[in-house]
Amino acid sequence: MKEKSSERYLIINADDFGLCDSANEAVFDLFESGCLKSSSLMIPCPKAEDAARFAAAHPEYAIGVHLTLTNEWKERWPWGPLTDGPSIRMPEGRMWPENEDFEAHCTYADTMAEVRAQIERAEQLGMKPAQVDNHMGSLYGMNGKYLMLMKVFDVCREKGYPFRMCTTPKKEYCPDGVSYGLYHLFCKISKGLSKMYKVPTPDYLILTDQVKCLKGIKDYETFRDMFLYFHGTIPAGITETFIHPAFATDEMKMIAGSWERRYWEYLLMKDPKTHQFFADKGIQLINYRDLVELKK
Repeated sequence: MKEKSSERYLIINADDFGLCDSANEAVFDLFESGCLKSSSLMIPCPKAEDAARFAAAHPEYAIGVHLTLTNEWKERWPWGPLTDGPSIRMPEGRMWPENEDFEAHCTYADTMAEVRAQIERAEQLGMKPAQVDNHMGSLYGMNGKYLMLMKVFDVCREKGYPFRMCTTPKKEYCPDGVSYGLYHLFCKISKGLSKMYKVPTPDYLILTDQVKCLKGIKDYETFRDMFLYFHGTIPAGITETFIHPAFATDEMKMIAGSWERRYWEYLLMKDPKTHQFFADKGIQLINYRDLVELKK
């Protein structure tokens, strides 16, 4: 596979694989029905081993490691780190709930030990990760730990895995609460790190949960149509967006207030209109293994 400068490629990655049974069953179904090309697994989470066994049994599916250093659901759905570094865990043993909490307390040594442990645990469970990415952007160093991103790139270089990161700015994709100037600089730094460490990355990254036209929607059909409208405008190159598909179970409703949208994201990928839309637009849905080939 060779990248053409005018072609548009899109990775739709299913984040939070391994979180719970409701997420796992949805991702299993999407892969097995041919509706999903990319996912990533939260190794510290309660149902990670079930997800990893599925990934090991199906090496044809592109499944990566969703590096997880925070736990926003706290005691409602708790998990802790694999390693014993005191700076990356709360006194109760679980991970810090938000990026700001994590970066305020963590040391680089404890964090990188945990990053390596999560990747190596996936490998020990029989996975060959397709990529490495990051839950909640906790490893981007946006809250004071400015060397974090460089250190993560170095681990990806050593392990030989691509990494989720944006290297080309686009105003519509600038995160909420971040100035365009800072976002532009962040992309420039990421591009330099990608070249320096020879770690392939997407060109653009859409933070799907921050897309304004997808907020406040009351029904699935409107959500689908607005998702497709927004993603139908991606530029030439490789763009990644992410979803969190899950079944609408009592378990999922207990864990996340966003359970309905997660169910809609499962329906989105099962919907023939989704795949027909991208085909009609000439947008190729790919995974990270394809990205590596395109970037060679």
